[in-house]
Amino acid sequence: MSGLIHLLLFPGILFAIPAGWFYVWGEHKAAAVMQSRIGPPPLQPFYDFVKLTGKRTPPRHGIDADLLRLWPALSVLSMIGALALLPVFPRGGGFAGDVVLLVALLEMPSICFILAGFTTGSMFGEIGAIREAVLSVANNLVFLLSIVTIAVTGKTFRLSEFAGFSSNPGHWIGVFGILLCIPAKLRLNPFSAPSAEQEIYSGPLTEYAGAPLGLWKLAHGLEWVALTGFVSILTIPTAGPWWFHVAAFLVLSFAQVLLLSTISAATARYTLQSAIQFYWRWAAILAVLAAASAVYMRLRG
Repeated sequence: MSGLIHLLLFPGILFAIPAGWFYVWGEHKAAAVMQSRIGPPPLQPFYDFVKLTGKRTPPRHGIDADLLRLWPALSVLSMIGALALLPVFPRGGGFAGDVVLLVALLEMPSICFILAGFTTGSMFGEIGAIREAVLSVANNLVFLLSIVTIAVTGKTFRLSEFAGFSSNPGHWIGVFGILLCIPAKLRLNPFSAPSAEQEIYSGPLTEYAGAPLGLWKLAHGLEWVALTGFVSILTIPTAGPWWFHVAAFLVLSFAQVLLLSTISAATARYTLQSAIQFYWRWAAILAVLAAASAVYMRLRG
C-alpha cells in the first residue's frame, strides 16, 4: 500500500505530472526575468502538451516509427518509477540497494535521448546523440562518485536510511556533486550542447512532432521533479510531521529550479570539450577526494 501511494499519489503520478509542467514554467519564467521579458503564463507547458498531443505526426513506417514513440514513453515511465522510490517520508519503505535502481532509472532519459537521436536517421539527431553520450559519460563519473560518497558516509545503500540532514561534511560534498550534475542531465546552459538549437536545431528531437514530442516535454519536466527531489530528500531533516516533509520537499525542489534556471539564463553554452573538462578536471577531482575521504573515515571508524 505504501508503494502504491508513492507511485500513484505523492511523489508519483498525480503530483509529478502537474509539478513537472510547473517546474518547466519556472525554468522559462526565470529565463524571462533574466532577459527582461514577461515570460509565459503558469499553465503554458500544459497548453503546449495538449496542443502537441492533438497534432498529427509525419508518417513513418517500420520499426523506426515504433521506436520513436517508445523512447519518450520509456523516459516518462522511468521518471515516474524514480519518483516512487524517493523517501519523502523518511525511515519508511524501500529495500536494500534501492539507490542502485534509482540511479538506473534516472539515467534512462539520457539513454533514450541518445537512442532517439540515432533512430531518427537525421544528421542533426546523430550529432546530438553523440554529444549527449559523451557528456553523459563525463558527468556520470561525478554523479556516481557523489552518490557513493553519501552511501559510504551513511553506511548504507538504502535510500530511506541515508536520506535526510547530516552533519557529516562528506554527505554535503556528495549533495553538492549531484547538484553540479543536474544541469548536464537536463541539458541546461552551459551544458546544452546536445540540443543546441543554434547549431543542430534540436539535436535528437529535430525530427519529433506531435504526441511523441509532447511526451519528451513531459519527460523533461519529470526529470526536473526527480532530480531536484533527489537532492531535496538528502537535505530535509528526518524529524518532523508529514506535512513538514511535504512542504520542505516542494520548497527546496522549486528553489533548485529557480537557481539552476537563473544560472542557465545567465551563462553561455560551453563547447563539448569545455563541458567535459569541467566535469573531468574540477568536479571529478572534488568527487574523488570526497569518496576517498568517506572510505577512509569508514575504515578508520
